[in-house]
Amino acid sequence: MPVKKTETAEKTTLTPAERALKCAELAYDKKAYDICVRDISRVSSIADYMVIISGSSDKQNQAIADNIRTGLKKYGKINDIEGAVDGKWIVMDYGDVLVHIFHDQIRRYYDLDGLWGMAPELELPPEIKASRKEADF
Repeated sequence: MPVKKTETAEKTTLTPAERALKCAELAYDKKAYDICVRDISRVSSIADYMVIISGSSDKQNQAIADNIRTGLKKYGKINDIEGAVDGKWIVMDYGDVLVHIFHDQIRRYYDLDGLWGMAPELELPPEIKASRKEADF
């Protein structure tokens, strides 16, 4: 009996910067706003990039997290996700990239933007950089 040949599909990989930018793009697809990607590799050993995102509601934040998770599935599994049940502050850990999805008030209260302000921001596409709550909602 002849042996069947099976093709193994190679899993494509992303650099940490590409993964962070992909997270921003996938969040924008779900109408996230005030998206910021910071290169924290020189100021911290916890990750290379941090993506900070705002959403308007628990359901929207959950949809943003789900879109990121499914969109990045072909590039590897997520290490951990916290806060997805409540949806007020969701943290997604991809090892080299940390994603924080916030309600506005919680984002302002914890001020990760100010805390990590010394880390340089990655350049985002103009439409993502311009997404603000007032313009989109």
